[in-house]
Amino acid sequence: MWEIILLLKRYFTENKPITLLKAKLLLTTTLLFTLFNLSFAQTATVKGVILDENKTPVENVNIKFNSGGTKTNSNGFYTLDIPSNQDVSLVFTHISNQRIESTFNLKNGEIFEFNPVMSTVVEQIATVTIKSGQRKEIEGITTLDPEAIRKIPGANAGVENLLLTLPGVSNNNELSTQYSVRGGNFDENLVYVNDIEVYRPFLVRSGQQEGLSFVNTNMVQNVDFSAGGFQAKYGDKLSSVLDITYKNPYQFEVNADFSLLGASVSVENMSKDSKFSAIVGARYRDNALLVNAKETETNYRPAFGDIQGYFTYRFSNKFHLSFLGNASLNKYNYQPQTRQTNFGTLADPVALLVYYEGQEKDQYHTLFGAFKGTYFVNDDLTLDLIASTYNTQEQEHFDILAQYRLGEVNANIGDENLGEVEYSEGIGGQLNHGRNDLDALITNIEHKGNFKLDDHRIEWSLKYTNEDIRDRLVEWEVVDSIGFSVRPPNSAPNEQPYVPYTEPLEPYQNVRATNHTIINRIQAYGQWSKRSDIGSSEVWYNAGIRVQNWTVSGHGISKSNQTVFSPRGQFSIKPDWEKDMLFRVAAGYYYQPPFYRELRDPNGVVQPDVKAQKSVHFVLGNDYSFKMWNRPFKLTSEVYYKDLTDVNPYTLENVRIRYRAENIAVAYAYGLDMRLNGEFVPGTESWFSFGFLKTEENINNRGYIARPTDQRLKFAALFQDYVPNVPSLKMYLNLVYNTGLPGGSPSYADPYNYQTRLPDYKRADLGVQYVLVDANKQFTNGWKKRFKELTFGVEIYNIFDVQNSITNTWVRDVNSKRAIAIPNYLTPRVFNVRTTMKF
Repeated sequence: MWEIILLLKRYFTENKPITLLKAKLLLTTTLLFTLFNLSFAQTATVKGVILDENKTPVENVNIKFNSGGTKTNSNGFYTLDIPSNQDVSLVFTHISNQRIESTFNLKNGEIFEFNPVMSTVVEQIATVTIKSGQRKEIEGITTLDPEAIRKIPGANAGVENLLLTLPGVSNNNELSTQYSVRGGNFDENLVYVNDIEVYRPFLVRSGQQEGLSFVNTNMVQNVDFSAGGFQAKYGDKLSSVLDITYKNPYQFEVNADFSLLGASVSVENMSKDSKFSAIVGARYRDNALLVNAKETETNYRPAFGDIQGYFTYRFSNKFHLSFLGNASLNKYNYQPQTRQTNFGTLADPVALLVYYEGQEKDQYHTLFGAFKGTYFVNDDLTLDLIASTYNTQEQEHFDILAQYRLGEVNANIGDENLGEVEYSEGIGGQLNHGRNDLDALITNIEHKGNFKLDDHRIEWSLKYTNEDIRDRLVEWEVVDSIGFSVRPPNSAPNEQPYVPYTEPLEPYQNVRATNHTIINRIQAYGQWSKRSDIGSSEVWYNAGIRVQNWTVSGHGISKSNQTVFSPRGQFSIKPDWEKDMLFRVAAGYYYQPPFYRELRDPNGVVQPDVKAQKSVHFVLGNDYSFKMWNRPFKLTSEVYYKDLTDVNPYTLENVRIRYRAENIAVAYAYGLDMRLNGEFVPGTESWFSFGFLKTEENINNRGYIARPTDQRLKFAALFQDYVPNVPSLKMYLNLVYNTGLPGGSPSYADPYNYQTRLPDYKRADLGVQYVLVDANKQFTNGWKKRFKELTFGVEIYNIFDVQNSITNTWVRDVNSKRAIAIPNYLTPRVFNVRTTMKF
């Protein structure tokens, strides 16, 4: 394993090719390492509650299989570990009830909830083998293990961090939780938690301001992700769906996670009568460890915190009411002092020195609450009613003066002034001012239904949304280069000092706007699914349609009303072959009606007539499941094509998106995604991903150019391992390589004049963890007996200390008067210590 890391270090830091001899050594080392790993037990977990015909919990039900068993507690709950990747028959018996038998075939590490009802009259035998994930596989959905999410190392660990190891998902900023999928931008991704859509802040400009993702990983039970071609039930966005399910607790449990970057604690429990369950999580995060490691010296005082709760009350077996609530407070206080960036070549080194005055104070307050009532009419019909409210109050205030020197660096080794700027090629200053405030209130009410008839399933929904957004945008920037004020872009040239300039001075950028915008939306969908057979092959059909009507109005805004229809379909077939193959094809129209940010043009003015961006998706996928080294593996491949019209062009700077608020472009995207996952090391799941993407746009018929998210190649891996003779010592390696994005151009520049790319993004994060207590290592006495799980570990972020850049700062050379791009580097190598516990 360490040979692999050394070879990767050579590539990441020196960009030297790996020779054939080294490649053979790498392959041999990997095979030997795998062969010498001990085969530890591979298990899955079945848990649930057993009720009788009167919906009363049944205590002391015996649950047995060939080599193990358990009993239900006073609440009728049980949990049982069974062997994975094989058929296991569980037998449920009780002195007062009839016997139940069910067969399970689950993946390694999977947790499956099974809640049978025991009868006093009729013998019950379930002969159908329950296999995990089949429905999601035919829908083209990737299911991620919540335990992998909690353990994967990363500067911004969580669900989004794990998504970045999947093909087609990219983000070149480790401090950000945003991600782009298959050529889309950050605003094109749907996120649901327990069927409730969640939102992200509006005003965030950089990754280090973001704070916490909405998703609390300690509360997560299931994670599903679709990178495109998703069904009609999943909403009106162009790129992807992230569908999160929070836990329904069945016993008392506390989870805690502490590190130098913050802390997270969650508590869950269920009442004795099994009617009420609750899970509450609180988090605090401090990015100072990462931000203070960057080249800019700062006084940095962040405070990112939130508290979430998910509560469920079962009024009866037919009606359940749940509440999901979240309150977050993110404060970002930033006071830069100095910065020195060295760049150029060994023969011609250059440095930028910056001295700062001023500060930035940002706040993002979010309150979110949602009720969901579920009525189980019968075994075949389920009705839901969901009502939610989201309020965000955001403040972005800054006044920062930056005075810079650009010059040649002393490169004489041994000289006492080595590394210092000896000759100034450029001097200047920049003053940035901002007073941006936003208050958004978004209210939703939705009815959903799910009806099953034989092999047919019909799903439908009707949803109303009101978005009330009040926004004040005041931003200006004054740029002084070589002692002369720089004129705004596209203005008449300033020929100073050769020709006197007598016109009034203007800021380089100046945006001022105040908006009160109201958007009312009515959305609906209906879809049909069916399982059938063609000969000896299994097939699945899905067809659906979405419709959305929206009206934009507000103070000083002319009212606009638009409607779109979005038909979609999927077909999957599992041939009766010796090899385990599944083929999928999906196609459809995907519209993205504009959200507030897409309606606001670069001057801050709301344009109500902006149309929904339209994309026609074609996706062809294949899943090939096979055995290697007598362990399960799966190769997933998808090719896709998107034809986009009515495109609303945008610029991307760090994580801030600014739209033209005009439908003046057409675009396309196509690519190939591949992922190989399985047990490369016995008892663990790892995967390797590859993605190829090309996406271009044609703005106003000026010709096709790369879109801001045109990231051509991607390689990523999540590798889990342990020391064979010390299985409690575990290793998690997270690797990402992305080719460079188009970007780094001066602000408000014409993209047709700047099509240079940022350098390739290379990053490796390593986590080493020692397990003191876990499910296979329990204690009945001593201080460890109170823990269900206890681990200590060390994490190294960016272990090869690669200098990745996210944007460029542009300064002017006094001699040539040309603008020079100065890279803004991301975080260097950082060490973190972490402990997790469960009791």
